[in-house]
Amino acid sequence: MPHPALQLLEKKFERQKRIFEFKRDAFEKRLEEHMQRLEARKDDFERRIERHLEEKKQRIGQSLESQKKKFETRLRSFEKKNGIRLDDEVRFIRTWLGKPLSTGAVTPSGRALARVMAAYVDPRTRGPVVELGAGTGAVTQALVDRGVDPARLVLVESDATFCRMLQARYPSARVVHGDAYGLRRILGTLLTEPAVAVVSGLPLFTKPLRIRLRLLFEAFGVMAPAAPFVQFTYNAVAPIPRRLERVRVEASERVWRNIPPARVWVYRRD
Repeated sequence: MPHPALQLLEKKFERQKRIFEFKRDAFEKRLEEHMQRLEARKDDFERRIERHLEEKKQRIGQSLESQKKKFETRLRSFEKKNGIRLDDEVRFIRTWLGKPLSTGAVTPSGRALARVMAAYVDPRTRGPVVELGAGTGAVTQALVDRGVDPARLVLVESDATFCRMLQARYPSARVVHGDAYGLRRILGTLLTEPAVAVVSGLPLFTKPLRIRLRLLFEAFGVMAPAAPFVQFTYNAVAPIPRRLERVRVEASERVWRNIPPARVWVYRRD
C-alpha cells in the first residue's frame, strides 16, 4: 500500500493542479477578451489613420495643383519676357508636382550632365542601348549626339506623356511605357541581343537598397559582359554600394554646371 504521507502529497498535488488549471482557464479567457478588445481598437485606429491619410492626401493634392498652376504661370511669364520656350521644363515640373518620388528631379537633366552620362557609352559597339527613366529625352539626345543610332535605343519611361513625346522625337527608337524597376519583366522578351549599355536617370535614392541592388543585377542580366550601367545622383554617396562582388565601380568628377550639381557612377560586371 502507498505510504499515507505519499497519498496526502498526491492529493495536494492534484488539488494544486486543478487550481492551476482553473486559474489558467480564467487567465486565457481574460486574455482572449483583452485580445478581442485590442483587435477592435486596432481596426478602429487603422480606419481613423486611413481617413486621416486620405484627407491629408487630398489636401496635399489640392496644394500641389495650386502650386502647379503658379509654376506654369510664372514660367510662361518668363518665356514671354525672354522670348523663349520651356516646354520640357514645364512638362517635367508638372509631372514632378504630381509624382515627386517617381520623377525625382524638379527639372530635366542638364546638357552637361547628359553629355557626361553619354560619354560612357561607346557608339561603335553594336547592340541596343537601354535608357531607364528617359523623361523628356535630355540624355537620349546626348546619346544621339554622341553617335548612337536612335534605332538602337530602347527608352523605358513610366509617364505616358513623356512616352508620347519621346516617340514623336525619336520615331525609330523603341519606347517602352512601364516601370523600369521591373526591368527583367519588361525587357526579357524585347531584347534580341544583349544590351551594350544601360543608362539610368531613375531617382534611386527614393527606393530601398534591396530594390536598387535588384535593378542593377537585373540590368546585368540583359547586358553584355563588362557593359556599363550608368547612373547619376545628386547625393554625395554612391547610389549603389561600391563594394560588390565581381563588380567594378567608377565615378565621374562632380558636374558643377548641372543644377543641382551631380555625379555619374558607372558599374560593370566582371
